[in-house]
Amino acid sequence: QYLKFSYECARADFAAFDQLTELNECRRKLRELHLIGVDSNGIGFGNLSVRDSATANFYVTGSATGGLSKLALTDCVRVVAYDFEKNWVGYEGAATPSSESLTHAAIYESDPMATAVIHCHNSDLWARLLDRAPTSSKGITYGTPEMAYDIMRLFKASEVRTRNIFVMAGHEGGIIAFGKNFEHAFEVVMREQRISASCIEPGFPERTPARHDG
Repeated sequence: QYLKFSYECARADFAAFDQLTELNECRRKLRELHLIGVDSNGIGFGNLSVRDSATANFYVTGSATGGLSKLALTDCVRVVAYDFEKNWVGYEGAATPSSESLTHAAIYESDPMATAVIHCHNSDLWARLLDRAPTSSKGITYGTPEMAYDIMRLFKASEVRTRNIFVMAGHEGGIIAFGKNFEHAFEVVMREQRISASCIEPGFPERTPARHDG
């Protein structure tokens, strides 16, 4: 039985976190490359998160923030609890948590070394990585408990832990990269772009909108 993503606010604010500047810098570069942002229909795509020190908590960009050039603290939330089975998160902050929050949670739970996660979109790069990089099951859609469980399966059954990237077969254009910080996660995306571009014409491939940030 499908359970709609739900969330519960524990408190309306939280203390500033040191990585917000780094998050915004990474996000700026991703926006310039059209890997996150807003499509022609005004729908946002892509989100970022960062682990809260050595805890199971993490900060994630809020839903419908893709169109903002720079994020304030109030555009993020701090996820302090989650339940995969119930498709639920508990959070702090004024924004609305992204329905992709459990995807980020699954990565942090699976890899203690992961500190930053990028969910970006590029349909051409996605198509070239599909089934060549670690790939989630095609029948599983984004923002569901099944996706969270499938990500944890990938960490046990694929090279995702060393490659630091996977594609979502059931979410066209959806690519997830992660690393020890945002610079590392961004470089993973750029590495795959360079490898992919070396097989085709030079330059970053034209992006076909395929998105979701909420």
